Amino acid sequence: MNNTESKKVIIIGAGIAGLSAGIYALKAGYKAEIYEKNAVPGGECMGWNRKGHHIDNCIHWLTGTNPKDNLWNVWKTVGAIDENTEYAAEDRFYSSRLDGKEVTLWNDLDKTRAELLAFSPEDADVINKFIDHVEYAKSCVIPSRKPMDMMGVKDYIEMGKDMADMPKVMKEYGKINCGDLANSFKNPLLKKFMSDYLPADYTAYSFLVSYATMASGNGNIPLKGSLAMTLRIVDRFKKMGGILHTNAPINRIVIENKKAIGIELADGSVVKADEVISAVDTSFLFGHLIDDKYMPKDLRNAYENRTAYPVTSGFQMAFSIKDDFSGKGTIFFDCEPLRIGDNTLTRMSVKAYAYDKSFAPEGRTVLQSNFVQTDIDYEYWASLSPEEYKSKKEELSQEVLRRVIAEFPELEGDIEILDCWTPVTYNRYCNAYHGSYMGFVTTVGNKQMRFKGVVKGVKNLYVAGQWVMSPGGLPIAVVSGKFAVQRILKSEGRSIEI
Repeated sequence: MNNTESKKVIIIGAGIAGLSAGIYALKAGYKAEIYEKNAVPGGECMGWNRKGHHIDNCIHWLTGTNPKDNLWNVWKTVGAIDENTEYAAEDRFYSSRLDGKEVTLWNDLDKTRAELLAFSPEDADVINKFIDHVEYAKSCVIPSRKPMDMMGVKDYIEMGKDMADMPKVMKEYGKINCGDLANSFKNPLLKKFMSDYLPADYTAYSFLVSYATMASGNGNIPLKGSLAMTLRIVDRFKKMGGILHTNAPINRIVIENKKAIGIELADGSVVKADEVISAVDTSFLFGHLIDDKYMPKDLRNAYENRTAYPVTSGFQMAFSIKDDFSGKGTIFFDCEPLRIGDNTLTRMSVKAYAYDKSFAPEGRTVLQSNFVQTDIDYEYWASLSPEEYKSKKEELSQEVLRRVIAEFPELEGDIEILDCWTPVTYNRYCNAYHGSYMGFVTTVGNKQMRFKGVVKGVKNLYVAGQWVMSPGGLPIAVVSGKFAVQRILKSEGRSIEI
């Protein structure tokens, strides 16, 4: 066995980033062990069972399902998807309702254009501009071959060719937010339609890219859900020889002479390693696993500037309903004002999971509702005592149930609450900063959050996870695991092609 093969890489966290890092470490010839604090791996790519139903809590769409996108190769390498993967037969992004009328963003852009033009001829110019630029946004890709700081001139030229139409999108929509986009429309429903999916202060181009991902066929939904996909990746990791430790929280990363040499487990024992990859939330890494003095300046700035770099979480509920529900996909609608903490909400959404029959018993469907939560909302939930927290969840569950029935009266007498969860749930389970299930949001006038997955001042320590680059989510998580291993290879003077 040569020196490289004998090296051991320890990875902290068995979310998608950690599992990806483990698989690529094995692929590069290292030994790999992952330590996960929870009983079930997956982090936020998760689902759970309630009353015979499965609640899927991650994949609304999976960027990288088009084999022409190199990201598809990364997903295939880790065992998430392949040529035989079955996807949900979804034909729309979402729909919005107002005053008895409804419009839809179809995956077929021509169908969307025709529907919106017929619905609001007075908005023809902005509708056509919007659809044209969603078409351009289909060219947007996530760098997945190597980290951007390792790219050479040739790499940037190739990426420029791949994303040839994105400059048009950025020129028209890069300096406005979703609120500005909505206000460019005259029709009241279209105003709400364009700001329903993302909060008003989020960049408009982010919304166009999200829709384009669905419309391009590069954002399909794998059947069986998020947890099933996680377990496929775990299976790949173990079959390659990786070792996964669950129910194994750690106290700290052991640093000696400015070098990471292993980890200290909760029982105080130390496990030595040649390289350490942190694949946990960066707010937990800096200040818990290592001293926060090591936090990169740009990352610290993002954490300290909550207005410029907000995060997204949700107060969510899942219901069991009959499977002949009239609603399709995700639907936004007006509702009676609902107060959560200091915020009062007058729009809400429901998403029917009828596309996956494995989620519910025969004759039933899972219906979920999500109220977007912010940093302030997290602080509210975290401030409650255990008794107050439980009581408020129960109270709001009934309030949400009443509003769902008001919009869909056919559900009266045949809808049951399965579960509800809050930003605190994400924080407790995943150490997620303010309960966020995405990375930092980029707002107009502020640069995207991005930092090299290394820790200045500590050798042999690398960082993976959605927080290394905006907007976060599963695609950033999976490529960041690969990138962390490539950084190790580069430090040894080896080829980073894995």
